[in-house]
Amino acid sequence: MDALETILTRRSTRRFSNEPISDEMIHTLLDAAMSAPSACNQQPWHFIVVKDRSLLDKIASVHPCAKMCAQAPLSIVPCADPDLQTKIGKDFWIQDLSAATQNILLAARSLELGAVWCGVYPRKDNEKHIREIFQIPINIIPFAVIAIGYTDVQQIPVDRYKTDRVHTDIW
Repeated sequence: MDALETILTRRSTRRFSNEPISDEMIHTLLDAAMSAPSACNQQPWHFIVVKDRSLLDKIASVHPCAKMCAQAPLSIVPCADPDLQTKIGKDFWIQDLSAATQNILLAARSLELGAVWCGVYPRKDNEKHIREIFQIPINIIPFAVIAIGYTDVQQIPVDRYKTDRVHTDIW
């Protein structure tokens, strides 16, 4: 599948089979994440790979939008370390982690896996619960939970292009 097809056919997947994801695929997903651009190439990220069923169930029990983790065989929790951004301020991590998260979603699609991005930051309640489950240090910010697995549902690509959202030269 080429890059454009991957982008245009990616959909959020919320139903998964219980087939495990290989360590090789997980490495590919993380390699894609760490290949994302970041401000001044500071790469302010860490990733928690979650395969333990009890931890996946805990995510589902505390995050109101991540119930699908209870059936996903894998989740990845991208986290930010703002202290790693020493060149231009500490707020660019949001963009950096967004790019890394999108790369995971696209890599999952290219590997014929389904995935869905469940936001954690900036919801303080979500941050608190995820921080507690994974014993994340206080200086590290849990950014998202990405549920990943083989999908057991056929998803049909949808054209999302909206001409009324495009402005040329001026608004």
